[in-house]
Amino acid sequence: MTKRKICVVVTARPSYARVRTMLHAIQMHESLELQLVLAGSALLDKYGDVGPIAEKDGFVISERIYNLLSGAAPTSMAKTTGLAIMELATAFQNLKPDIVVTIADRFETIATSIAASYQNIPLAHIQGGEVTGSIDEKVRHANTKFADLHLVASELAKQRVLKMGEHAASILNTGCPSMDIARAVIESPAIDFDPTQKYGGVGAEIAPKGQYIVVMQHAVTTEDTHARKQIEETIRAVNALDMPTFWFWPNADLGGESISSGLRHHREEYDLHKTRFFKNMEPEDFLRLVKNSACLIGNSSVGIRECAFLGVPVVNIGSRQTSRERGQNVVDCGHDADEIKAQILKQIAHGHYASEPIYGDGHAGKKAADALANFVLKFHKTLAY
Repeated sequence: MTKRKICVVVTARPSYARVRTMLHAIQMHESLELQLVLAGSALLDKYGDVGPIAEKDGFVISERIYNLLSGAAPTSMAKTTGLAIMELATAFQNLKPDIVVTIADRFETIATSIAASYQNIPLAHIQGGEVTGSIDEKVRHANTKFADLHLVASELAKQRVLKMGEHAASILNTGCPSMDIARAVIESPAIDFDPTQKYGGVGAEIAPKGQYIVVMQHAVTTEDTHARKQIEETIRAVNALDMPTFWFWPNADLGGESISSGLRHHREEYDLHKTRFFKNMEPEDFLRLVKNSACLIGNSSVGIRECAFLGVPVVNIGSRQTSRERGQNVVDCGHDADEIKAQILKQIAHGHYASEPIYGDGHAGKKAADALANFVLKFHKTLAY
C-alpha cells in the first residue's frame, strides 16, 4: 500500500512543541509517511535550535531551510517570508507531499501556505479560528483561507472558521497536540533533570525547588518600538520579587532584538543571583518546569493554552494574547512594573487552579493523524455560503 506523504513545516521553537505528538502519530500511522521540514528560527541556536531535539525524538529531518533575516525593521519579516516561499516551493517540488501542514500564526507560516497552494498541494492548517493580537491574527486567518483541511483546537475556533466560509466537513476539532504533552506531565509531574546541567543557559545557579517563577515575554510586532520599554517594566517587577526565576529568551519576531538587548543589559548591569536564562528545552522538560512553578509571567501563548490545562497561575502582560480563549488561571495587566508585581503576588498567593481542557483533552495527535489519513485530497475550494 502506498503511504500518504504528510509534510509538516516547523518554522519556530514553540511550533515544534505544539505538534510533536502529531508528528509521532503520523510516523506511527500505517497509512502515512512523515516528511519534516525545519525552517527559519527553528534552525538557529540563537532562538533554540529544534533540529537536535527533533532528531533525539526519533524524527528524520527531510529538509532544512535557512531563510531568517535578522534585523529590527519590518522589512526583515517581509523578506524572510519571501525567501521562505521560494525555498519551500523548491522543497515541496522535491519532496512531492500529498498534504502540507502549516502551523498556527507565526509570520513565516503564510509562506508555507502560499508555496503549497500555488503548486496545487492540499493544505492542512492547525489552530485556525483563534483570536490574538499583532500581525499573527492576519496570518492565521489568511492560512485558514488557503487551507483545505482545518484541525482546530476548540469549539469556538471551529465556529469562527465556519463563519469564515469554510465547509463544515473540512473542519475538525482535534484539540491542540501540545495538550497531549500537558496531559503526560500531569500524570508524571516530577522534575527529574537539572536544567543547568542539561541545557546550560546563563546566569545564577538555581534549582527548580520550592517557590520559583518562569518568565516568557515576546515582542508584539505591532508595538515593536515599545519593546525595550515593555521588557524593562517586566524586569523591574521580577527584580523586586527577588525570587528564583527561569527566564526564556524571546522569539524571532519584530522587536525581539530590542527585548534581547534589554535582557543582556539586565544581565550585565545587575546582580542576578536568582535568575537563569535559557533558549530552549525539550517539551516535557519545559512543561514540567512550568507545572511546578508558582507562576508564569509574560505574554506567551503557553500561559493561555498549556497552563489552562496544567492549572498554573499566569500573569499575562500586554496585548499579545488579546481576546484569546482563556481559563480562570489567567489575570491580565499592562506594562507597569508595580501592577505586574502586584498581580504576580496575588497569583502566587492563590496557588494552582483546577485544570481546564479549553484546547483539547490530551489526545489530539492521533486525532490529527487520522484526519490526515482520511481526508479526501483536494485543493480547489469555494465559499460555503
